Amino acid sequence: MNKVKIGLIQMRIQEEKMKNIETAKKFITKLAEEGADIAVLPEMFNCPYNTDNFPIYAEEEGEETYQILSNLARENNIYLVAGSIPERERDKIYNTSFVFDRKGNKIGKHRKMHLFDIDVKGGQYFKESDTLSPGSELNVFETEFGKFGLAICYDFRFPEVGRILVEKGAKAIIVPAAFNMTTGPAHWEIMFRSRALDNQVYTVGVAPARDEKSSYVSYANSIVVSPWGNVIERMDEKESYRIVEIDFDYVEKVRNELPLLKHRRTDVYKLELI
Repeated sequence: MNKVKIGLIQMRIQEEKMKNIETAKKFITKLAEEGADIAVLPEMFNCPYNTDNFPIYAEEEGEETYQILSNLARENNIYLVAGSIPERERDKIYNTSFVFDRKGNKIGKHRKMHLFDIDVKGGQYFKESDTLSPGSELNVFETEFGKFGLAICYDFRFPEVGRILVEKGAKAIIVPAAFNMTTGPAHWEIMFRSRALDNQVYTVGVAPARDEKSSYVSYANSIVVSPWGNVIERMDEKESYRIVEIDFDYVEKVRNELPLLKHRRTDVYKLELI
């Protein structure tokens, strides 16, 4: 059986960057001690999710947060999907997720492609594009278990993202995210179940814990869905962690029994890989 234990870290985000990093360290260490193979942090885990904060907290690749995370992966012999942080490159800032292997080497990087600009009457207003620039690539990262896809929050609303990652070999898609109290109750679960069903893949969404006093209130409810569309883990709103075992052999079983990918009508429609 080709099984992998994924650790979900639903942490509460504080104003001070180093306090957030210390919280992440505590959970990563605990997950490693309990046998997790991969630890996943939430979107913007080292700073409060606010457009004004992104330029203030931004770091270049290889700076403090990056180095600490790389060391944590190595010291704990664990794969680490480092949620996301504001990444600075020259005059631009990106919402970026780094992935480290068990030796602390960077094996993946994703810059959020679809910026979260929303204005729901009577609900949420937020505009990432005020301070962030969009990424332009979709990639998978390789482990001894197989390939994982990586997207960030709003990226996953676009069905093409999931399909392209599966075309690139992903059997699970990990999504650091921060849905709010308008979009979360309406769309969080149905989106992860839909993407799992459409692509016959595990979907993993990891969000910050809910803080009602924050300027941006996270829906939380970190989730794991099977390739058959079953919710196999869904957390509540509190700060906590979970270890969820997924089975890549089950992905193959589902795809063999219901061969959607095989029956795609590529003669009728085309999917161009990025």
